[in-house]
Amino acid sequence: MNDRIREILSWYGSDNAGTRTNLARLLNHGRLAGTGRLVILPVDQGFEHGPARSFAPNPPSYHPHYHFGLAIEAGCNAYAAPLGFLEAGGGQYAGAIPLILKLNNHDMLHEDKDPLPAVTGSVKEALRLGCVAVGFTIYPGSVHCGRMYEQLREIAEEAKNAGLAVVVWSYPRGSSLSKEGETAIDVVAYAAQIAAQLGAHVIKVKLPTAHLEQAAAKKVYEAEQVPIKMLSERVKHVVQSAFAGRRIVIFSGGPKGDDKTFFEEVRAIRDGDGFGSIIGRNSFQRPKADAIKFLQTVMGIYAGEIP
Repeated sequence: MNDRIREILSWYGSDNAGTRTNLARLLNHGRLAGTGRLVILPVDQGFEHGPARSFAPNPPSYHPHYHFGLAIEAGCNAYAAPLGFLEAGGGQYAGAIPLILKLNNHDMLHEDKDPLPAVTGSVKEALRLGCVAVGFTIYPGSVHCGRMYEQLREIAEEAKNAGLAVVVWSYPRGSSLSKEGETAIDVVAYAAQIAAQLGAHVIKVKLPTAHLEQAAAKKVYEAEQVPIKMLSERVKHVVQSAFAGRRIVIFSGGPKGDDKTFFEEVRAIRDGDGFGSIIGRNSFQRPKADAIKFLQTVMGIYAGEIP
């Protein structure tokens, strides 16, 4: 284990040996092993968005084994999915890649401005499947956020006692936020802080825009001249908001888009001291060979091999 990984593990001094070992497994796997950077493949979109919207652009991706293979062949640090997908391939691919069981999910069959995901998995199931971590989504800004925070506290306590790491998807959303506000820099930074305070080891947020949503926060950002003009500056501020960079913060890839723009965003994450990306639709919605090339380009940028 190198000095960078030892440094990151030192930030989690209150955790037991099992949790720190699983964090090390996450950080020491795949092409970016030992760099302190992460690229994770998440495939919860079938539940979150529906099968056709998720998999029809690349029909082989309907098969659960496809995603295990993609994550392994591309050299990802880990693969994250709900219970069904992990159960459908966990036996065949046991030990081949660190797994993260997503413990709550939300469907899109009804309009819901204030989402409350259902708990769809358990710590016991994560242990049974050999996972290194559990994943959990919170929606700061939802009228139901208090319930989600309480659920996460209970799940995080159980996971840590069992030696698992905790990965939190912290996505601001709710009737109190504008659509633009969901990715506003003040709101995303706040979401990262909330996840850190709730005990997350790894925090997943969306890339922030320069928009300032909260009037009170806007006054402070302007008075203190917090640098947020450049994307790399905004990334740095979000990481700073997660305990001065002492929690691992990774950024979501979002819907499939232009590769050039995506790679520029990855460079901004790298230059802003972000820890990496969690990339789903931008990878598995293209043919596997193209997806592997795409993910390895992302990894090459994070590793400093590609300018």
